[in-house]
Amino acid sequence: MRPLFPELKPYAEHSLEVDPPHRLHIEECGKPEGIPVLFIHGGPGAGCEPDHRRYFDPYRYRIILFDQRGCGRSTPHASLEGNTTPALVQDMERIREFLDIDRWVLFGGSWGATLGLVYGETYPERVLGMILRGIFLCRSEEIRWFYQEGGASRIFPDHWREFVAPIPPGERGDLLRAHYRRLTGDDEVARMASAKAWSVWEGHASTLRPSRSVVAFFASPHVALSLARLETHYFINNAFLDPDQILRDIHRLKDIPGTLIHGRYDMVCPMKSAWDLYRAWPNSVLEIIPDAGHSAHEPGIIDALVKATEDMADMLQAQER
Repeated sequence: MRPLFPELKPYAEHSLEVDPPHRLHIEECGKPEGIPVLFIHGGPGAGCEPDHRRYFDPYRYRIILFDQRGCGRSTPHASLEGNTTPALVQDMERIREFLDIDRWVLFGGSWGATLGLVYGETYPERVLGMILRGIFLCRSEEIRWFYQEGGASRIFPDHWREFVAPIPPGERGDLLRAHYRRLTGDDEVARMASAKAWSVWEGHASTLRPSRSVVAFFASPHVALSLARLETHYFINNAFLDPDQILRDIHRLKDIPGTLIHGRYDMVCPMKSAWDLYRAWPNSVLEIIPDAGHSAHEPGIIDALVKATEDMADMLQAQER
């Protein structure tokens, strides 16, 4: 099993003002003259972590990470104002221009995979290749599977009980909207109770084997509030995408190589989405990890992601020769 690369610190950090009131936190690590790769975090609303720098060989890659609007170290925290998928795509393009990058590799998981695909379909001429994990196409059936009774709730009924606890029985017919009302309301106690229930539910379901560290990350108040507010905001708005938009526009990626990595037992984003994407995208390869769930921190997922970044670097450097 390949481990993550050693810990490293950024050689540059930036604060980029985009549409008011948003200001994005950006960092660069690794080799300034290396292959540019953009790490796209999940959520929406999760933010970047130090380990996210470690999927890439720092002697081969110029590693760029940014916190999307409203999360991580970007400001204002948990803000929904002007927070849409098209706005995030344009933020990514502004970052590319700000850093004077011609073309780059996109690396993202879960919502990061969604956003990477939408960016790639919008600006295919700017993408060298894509490495995507835990495929999420933001379709209504995917949202229902994880956030309404009858899907993941049947696998984790104990944790599901905690997820629905802040919602009165009479409102549980639409848990997404019920949580959204509390997360956008004026009652701070109700807002934080909903945020923690929403976020911790995802933490419990993210790994094949229980992980206290993953659940603790999701339970952190800073993460829980931005994750819950932004996820409910995006999901009640169908992620600001047309129905089946990603698969409809997949032909725009026909010349871009893509590596898709998905855990067989992913309970957050069931594998059917990865399968549907793989079948629609001829230039993609799908690796199914037999002993993993959704999290990028599971050993089999780490191994596959590190191998994918090494293979991508080999391919791109061979093309330059």
